[in-house]
Amino acid sequence: MLRPLSAALAAVLLIAPAHADDDARKSRFGDDPYASTYRPIAAPPVLIAGAVVLTGTGERLDGADVLLVDGKVAAVGAGLQAPEGATRVDGSGKWVTPGLIDVHSHLGVYPSPGMRAHSDGNEMTSPVTAAVWAEHSVWPQDPGFAAALAGGVTALQILPGSANLVGGRGVTLKNVAATSVQGMKFPGAPHGLKMACGENPKRVYGEKGGPATRMGNVAGYRAAFIDAAEYLGKHKPKDEGPRRWWQSSSSGEDNGDNGKRDLKLDTLAGAINGDILVHIHCYRADEMAVMMDLAKEFDFRIAAFHHGAEAYKLSDRLAEEGICGALWADWWGFKMEAFDGIQENIALVDRPANGCAIVHSDSDEGIQRLNQEAAKVMANARRAGMDIPPERAIRWVTRNPALSMGILEQTGTLEPGKMADVVLWNGNPFSVYAQAEHVYVDGARVYDRADRSRQPVSDFMLGQSGPQGGVR
Repeated sequence: MLRPLSAALAAVLLIAPAHADDDARKSRFGDDPYASTYRPIAAPPVLIAGAVVLTGTGERLDGADVLLVDGKVAAVGAGLQAPEGATRVDGSGKWVTPGLIDVHSHLGVYPSPGMRAHSDGNEMTSPVTAAVWAEHSVWPQDPGFAAALAGGVTALQILPGSANLVGGRGVTLKNVAATSVQGMKFPGAPHGLKMACGENPKRVYGEKGGPATRMGNVAGYRAAFIDAAEYLGKHKPKDEGPRRWWQSSSSGEDNGDNGKRDLKLDTLAGAINGDILVHIHCYRADEMAVMMDLAKEFDFRIAAFHHGAEAYKLSDRLAEEGICGALWADWWGFKMEAFDGIQENIALVDRPANGCAIVHSDSDEGIQRLNQEAAKVMANARRAGMDIPPERAIRWVTRNPALSMGILEQTGTLEPGKMADVVLWNGNPFSVYAQAEHVYVDGARVYDRADRSRQPVSDFMLGQSGPQGGVR
């Protein structure tokens, strides 16, 4: 059994996923009354033999095998022996990677094809709508999930839109067919908190009572977190495990006058407490710097800045503070705050020691081709004199998003004991000709390009002609 770890990986792992004393800070603010009902599909062992394997840890193994047993990665290496009853897949001339992960998606809340009746991603009724949860808008029948699966995406974070200062909670899903969103929820994944800075909130609320300026945006965040800090002080029990809101402490004493439960402040208090991971839509470097100072003021940690057209301007600071940059390969200039975007952005964010660069989509089309978006980054970096090998680049769409979403212990790399979320590609995944041939989720072959019976079809698409469940 091989479990290679390079020095580069060891350095990257220095990024702390949250506060050092997370376990001590856990509270009921992160409790989930809508728990996952996802169950892995039973599947026989699978041995993919003789492939080029990108483990997601920074390693490339040529002519290697990947063994999947009981829904987990059992081993990665050369000359592995398959257990009795295993399915053997010839990987000659093919490549294997972890399943791709999109940290920024709106599938299900803005389905594709889109209809106004299904437009459920932005609760544009108040600048701070931290009470809402994206999962309560997710439509599992969105055909976009199957299209993303055909592009190798096995997990994704669904976020509210960016109209509000605080848009609400995001949810992490396994990309599997299900009738309910709970049947897709990634077991044990923490919620994300979607925030937005810059043009969007001031444009949406400028004539609706504000904020109308960037200084108004920051005043709005501060007011919300001041309320949340006070609420946290009232509702956090002293040296005591979680208890229900209507229950008194065992000692009969509370940490202040608890008062009425508030769903908005639950979420914001959870972010301060480290139970909910903060993801911020933010383009300009100066605004990212302000948001980092805001996080210090209220003692919360930013998991990732999203879109970040100017992230390259403070890539060293992002790396020092353990903040990921979830970025586009080359989107820029479509509004003023995106004007200073450059095609080397992701490569420069990735460059410092402990840098955490992510290729994200924010698009029902882009999510189908995350591997090619990463390939564009590699090509632009090469033209600028930065040669980034596939074994490093694959982390932008596997390991690093898993880190920012709080699920790296379960998925994102091909290491023994992790979920067997795996993609078999017909060649180098960073080629324009690359296609996912097989996609495995927890060891089950949920997509097979050559077998229509293993290409999920949404109820919405039944009876429709043309491609179904494939990259278009």
